[in-house]
Amino acid sequence: MLTRLGLRPRIFLFFCLMATGGAVLAAVALLFGWSRAEENLATGPFLTALVIFVFLNTGLLAAIWLLFDENLAKPIEKLASDLRLRAHPGLDREVDVEAARYLGDLAPAVRAASKTMSRGLLDSAEQVARETERLRSETSRLTALLTEIPVAIILLNPAFEIVVYDGQAAEVLTRIAPPRLKAPLTDYFDPESLTEARRVLAETGGEASVRLEDLGRTLAFDVRIKPLGANGYILTIDGDTLGLSPGSPRPLIYDFDLLETAEAADISSARLRDLCLVAFDTETTGLSPQTDDVVQIGAVRILNGRIVNGEIFDTYVDPGRPIPPASTRIHGVTDGDVAGAPDFVSAGRKLHHFCRDAVLVAHNAPFDIAFLKRFEAEMGVAWTHPVLDTVLLSAVLFGTTGDHALDALCDRLAIPVRPASRHTALGDARMTAEALVRMIPLLEAQGHTTFGDVISETRRHGRLLQDLNASHRSP
Repeated sequence: MLTRLGLRPRIFLFFCLMATGGAVLAAVALLFGWSRAEENLATGPFLTALVIFVFLNTGLLAAIWLLFDENLAKPIEKLASDLRLRAHPGLDREVDVEAARYLGDLAPAVRAASKTMSRGLLDSAEQVARETERLRSETSRLTALLTEIPVAIILLNPAFEIVVYDGQAAEVLTRIAPPRLKAPLTDYFDPESLTEARRVLAETGGEASVRLEDLGRTLAFDVRIKPLGANGYILTIDGDTLGLSPGSPRPLIYDFDLLETAEAADISSARLRDLCLVAFDTETTGLSPQTDDVVQIGAVRILNGRIVNGEIFDTYVDPGRPIPPASTRIHGVTDGDVAGAPDFVSAGRKLHHFCRDAVLVAHNAPFDIAFLKRFEAEMGVAWTHPVLDTVLLSAVLFGTTGDHALDALCDRLAIPVRPASRHTALGDARMTAEALVRMIPLLEAQGHTTFGDVISETRRHGRLLQDLNASHRSP
């Protein structure tokens, strides 16, 4: 139990033990003196002396503890936090020597060591950046080539989950539901159609031309599916027959790590960086989830510890009521913006599909999720997703006494705050996603690798925010 406590609680318990021990020793001494005194000696003065001593002793130790906590324990925790941040590329946070001025040479020594470590990390980060730029350049060339080919392209892994799709494929999938990496084709196309496609593939042993219908059986697509050995399949749809705009930019959305399929582990034992996560945010008419309404929703998907560029959910929502001017001054959403937008029930259903099989991530999650829960029955969906709250993750990493507002967290993690997108649903969702991605390696450095590990740690800070993972408790 004590090994799970932080530095400051341990020091507090140490001083409590000293106060208790002092009181016990004083009581023993007074009891011994009273027993050696004459039999008719009153006990009152002994008890009075004991009570006075206990109060004075406790008060003195409390004062010493406050000085110790403020000038030693807090600076040590802050030094540890700064050093932990500097141990990761891109988080070049200066060690605060002034806050640790009573720690002697410890703070300057930590700063010197961290600067040496940061130089090595910076060199590695520069090499990674050069390689990333090279890959980006090659991807741009491939995108330019694909633009001239009038087909929509989807790459599938052996489990028929989406690994790559281009811009035209995104247009096709969007007609059914928001496109998502790692999504099984059964989320878009009728299972019977897919079963028939698998049967034709098995019979021909090569390329197969089949017709796929969407889940509502209102749309049909003539597709070609070709096996790629043991690596999966490539699915193409003739863009000309779909009325897709030829020559338009076709950015590739991909994650080749998804080619490796594995059985889904129990979420408690799954590594946090291996999970599919969706960071989301809402803007509302006010601060009451019970009486106010949503006016905007934004969401960003995260796979394998990386933000999936190109997979976003961004929509205005018609609240069915005027937006108070005080709320508009904060998020900038006006009645004109939401005119003609879907209502929250329709938007919520689409968001639910976008978040399928994902862990929800939000900053102050109880607020945003309360709106989803309130309209759960009308949407006809179940919001039973596991939840991560970046407020609680911040408390795990940086202690409960720090500032855990989104702006403060992003400043601590060296994430630029863009004023134009701050307090917009998508802008705040993206900041939350970036914060989570940068916190994952910090959590791993503390030994919190699996989802169950992280949730166990966040529950220790339950006094800050409500735990929303009652149905996903770790063993």
